[in-house]
Amino acid sequence: MKPTRRPVNPCFSSGPCAKRPGWTPAALSGALVGRSHRSSVGLAQCVEVIERSRKLLQIPADYKVGIVPASDTGAIEMAMWSLLGARGVDILSWENFGETWVDDVTNHLKISDLRHFGASYGKLPDLAKVDTDRDVVFVWNGTTSGVRVPNGDWIADDRQGLTICDATSAAFAMRLPWPKLDVVTWSWQKALGGEAGHGMIALSPRAVERLQSYTPPWPLPKIFRMTAKGKLIDGIFRGETINTPSMLCIEDALDSLKWAESVGGLDGCVARAEANLAVVADWVGRTNWVEFLAADPATRSCTSPCIMISAPWFTALEPETRFTTSRRMLARLDKEGVGYDLATHRASPPGIRIWTGATVERSDVEALMPWLDWAWAEESAAAKAA
Repeated sequence: MKPTRRPVNPCFSSGPCAKRPGWTPAALSGALVGRSHRSSVGLAQCVEVIERSRKLLQIPADYKVGIVPASDTGAIEMAMWSLLGARGVDILSWENFGETWVDDVTNHLKISDLRHFGASYGKLPDLAKVDTDRDVVFVWNGTTSGVRVPNGDWIADDRQGLTICDATSAAFAMRLPWPKLDVVTWSWQKALGGEAGHGMIALSPRAVERLQSYTPPWPLPKIFRMTAKGKLIDGIFRGETINTPSMLCIEDALDSLKWAESVGGLDGCVARAEANLAVVADWVGRTNWVEFLAADPATRSCTSPCIMISAPWFTALEPETRFTTSRRMLARLDKEGVGYDLATHRASPPGIRIWTGATVERSDVEALMPWLDWAWAEESAAAKAA
């Protein structure tokens, strides 16, 4: 039967993600629209975003933190183009975005001393094979596979290389071992539900030393440059952004950061995301037509869990038919207004991806589960009738 209880907020997209509970456009009424980000008040807001992010994420005081262009993609590209090439590189991938960084390092930066450790969707590479005396590039959470690294134990404390971590769907929902990480990037649009287009980067003292002592052999566009004449452009990490930021987005980021502080800071955000994942796990455990793509619970994402449809009649279909069938099923939820943007990424196995980050209410995840069962029953009946 069609459920009667509906999620209050049906937004389950994995990026941009759900706004914080209770958000309305009125939250942006104080935005410095028409004002320069270089003005004293504009600069102060950029600094506030940096310092609130530092405190909330528990970033060490000696790390440099800055706002950069082009979302997390711009931030991770900035790091790779500015820092790689000084030594050999180990790069990891187990989903779409990690594979994109592999392509950049292989075909655009053309790093010759390169080792790639890959794994299929749902699994992790063998982390024990990674040599952290080389530079290492990896995502903390595979947004399109629902697989995260369980910890940083595989990263040596006395490493010689730099660890460059794309943490965009992990920051604000998972605890990051900062002493193990030299470069961390994220965006506001992921776990905070902020507006898109801006990224953030955090640099350890070791990363700063590399920037100031190494000049890459390729030209760097302006939006990637963090040094001038061999010295760090320190203003980037004091709120002086490389290009003009949207003050609407700055205001929205401040709103989401203040909300995160109000629910208990990082501990509260992590607890909310893990509680949401627990709802999904309970449903998967009692449902006979689905399985987690990440079989190992230790690697299961608490922000972007991906669900495989495992019913025998579905798995017997041709790949393209599985793809269209799963999307047709999820379109039923969209039409009902109870669950938007729940399909797995086009590069992933066809199935369901539910954003369960901290801005999503547990009650909404609970309300969604019966609707998934309903949509599956409707699609199964239609398939059998055809």
